[in-house]
Amino acid sequence: MTEKDAAARAETVDKGGRRAAKGRQPRVSMADVARVAGVSSQTVSRVSNGDPAVIDRTRQKVLDAMKELGYRPNSAARALKRGDFRTIGVITMSLSSTGNVRTLEAIAKFASHAGYAVTLIPIDAPTQDNVRGAFTRLDELAVDAVVLIMEVHLLDTALLTLPPHVTVVVVDSDAGDRFHVVDTDQHQGARTAVRHLLELGHRTVWHLAGPEESFAAGRRAVAWESALREEGREVPPLLRGDWAPASGYEAGLRLADEPDCTAVFVANDQMALGVLRALHERGKRVPEDMSVVGFDDITESASFIPPLTTVHQDFARVGELCVDAILAELGGKAVEGGTTLVPTRLVVRASTAPYTEV
Repeated sequence: MTEKDAAARAETVDKGGRRAAKGRQPRVSMADVARVAGVSSQTVSRVSNGDPAVIDRTRQKVLDAMKELGYRPNSAARALKRGDFRTIGVITMSLSSTGNVRTLEAIAKFASHAGYAVTLIPIDAPTQDNVRGAFTRLDELAVDAVVLIMEVHLLDTALLTLPPHVTVVVVDSDAGDRFHVVDTDQHQGARTAVRHLLELGHRTVWHLAGPEESFAAGRRAVAWESALREEGREVPPLLRGDWAPASGYEAGLRLADEPDCTAVFVANDQMALGVLRALHERGKRVPEDMSVVGFDDITESASFIPPLTTVHQDFARVGELCVDAILAELGGKAVEGGTTLVPTRLVVRASTAPYTEV
């Protein structure tokens, strides 16, 4: 048996004249649809691309043929032809962060509403090679735009070159005027937390900050200190954690041993959870002996013991604004560099109370 004969036996011919591998569903072509509908392949292409110039009767014939044959347009080929891939890439350093996950969720939601898919590229660390490699992968995967959810100081180096044809939006960082940035108003949120505690009569407010390399942690720490200095209050030593409850627990043990500490602003809710545990173990009552404020307003914060007073971040709005900026630029509207800030609000629960002299 010749190779040609073997190939012929492995194929079956359906009644429309199309050949397909035995046991496999044949892929319907545009020519098949054209033959059944009695039109040209060009007309089928116009219907697939939503061309309004096709008359209704012809359009319906083509749609009926597509349905009958189970035709699926080749979206990849159409994207290459249009230069429009309907895909947004997202590069992020961590999927363990509450903010990153909820922002990513919002981007995916609003991108889907706009008819776009999302391709995620997580990286282990924000090194120049990792970021450059992530952009290279997204360029190969053919995306229309990229959202960068990470510290952005690497973008200020001459060593990192971004694809010039890809729209870039940055979240949770400061890119100056090079890119459009969408971020929570970190400064406003931290000031609101500190002022809340001072208005309750506390003489000063201690602060458990996030990691030193974190942009958001830095902004919150600066706002904490400036709010205290503006009121002429003593600025206690800055404590640092790593966003995780365990680091909050360690800091909470130290705070419990500070006789003058009656109020603490914690840079995120997860560390605040650790602080609450440490204070409880040391016999410190919250809020009677110490008031605690967090940041993020994660879903679980309302179920802490006691329920946590915290700064609410609108991650959904951040994600929506990212997609809006991308769609505006892809639609031909120039989106200038700079930062769009999303306001925060304080959610007062049972972990804060007026200061009382012991």
